[in-house]
Amino acid sequence: MSTPDVPRQGIHITEVGLRDGLQNEAVVLSTDQKLSLARALMAAGVREFEATSFVSPRAVPALADAADMMAALRREMSGLHLSALVPNVRGAERAMQAGVDSVVLFVSASESHNAKNVNRRVAESLAGFEQIARLLEGTGVALRGAIATAFGCPFEGNVSVDAVADIARRFADLGATHLSLGDTTGMATPPLVTERVTRLRDAAPDLPLTLHFHNTRGIGLANVMQGLALGVDRYESSIGGLGGCPFAPGASGNIATEDLAYLLEEMGLETGLDVERLIEAAGRASDLMGRPLPGQVSRAGARLALSACDTVPTARGEA
Repeated sequence: MSTPDVPRQGIHITEVGLRDGLQNEAVVLSTDQKLSLARALMAAGVREFEATSFVSPRAVPALADAADMMAALRREMSGLHLSALVPNVRGAERAMQAGVDSVVLFVSASESHNAKNVNRRVAESLAGFEQIARLLEGTGVALRGAIATAFGCPFEGNVSVDAVADIARRFADLGATHLSLGDTTGMATPPLVTERVTRLRDAAPDLPLTLHFHNTRGIGLANVMQGLALGVDRYESSIGGLGGCPFAPGASGNIATEDLAYLLEEMGLETGLDVERLIEAAGRASDLMGRPLPGQVSRAGARLALSACDTVPTARGEA
């Protein structure tokens, strides 16, 4: 791609499969099973994980082992950056006790989804974040923001860019170090990516943006390309394309980490990730889930993954 604004420095990828990837799955993995997947991802070079969510186990049973998972990851390897989603002060306290590097405060841009997701109005969520920000002061634990339904809501349809910008400003005022725009049900399109990124850079110019796309309608990587053209260098993805929101209809998987890393590698952009090892990790995820996953590169292999000619039958017939 020759667009001059494409970042030439390394692209930062956060693996969200252990949290967003597993929260909506019927199969509930044990901590040991999750750790085996994390090991495969570490072997592929992953060093930043959104590891879990400190929410009610009744709401998200798949993440009931949040504290145990954090402890296991800390024992496994040093040098990881581990973040966790928290919905309220109690969740933040539990996350800090578990040793997270950053907490992710999440709110929806639409009232309907926020009510379904955390049973609060948007204003109530934002007011609660102020208490969490005070709790984090001086602890060394970073505050990150995430806006769900940032590109559209399955209940309300289009979401005003003004609403997203207002929330971004609130996160900037709270001292957030990063802000993720979540495409909760795959409603993002390249024009919407341009509109939101441009507006948020005006609204909160010192707040680095991360883009979190789902591939619900098959254009997740097209949206990544648009983000790259705008100079965005931080993305979130899930191994194998696992993922979805249990509180939003039609919320299918994230863009697959191996697909994203392959795209960036073929564009000559550095990620620090090994695509072949990511394919192995996707295979591990598929085995754990007991079904094929939607990632494409893990099925076909990288572009130069060749086959022996004599393993393929030759067409028969008249010349």
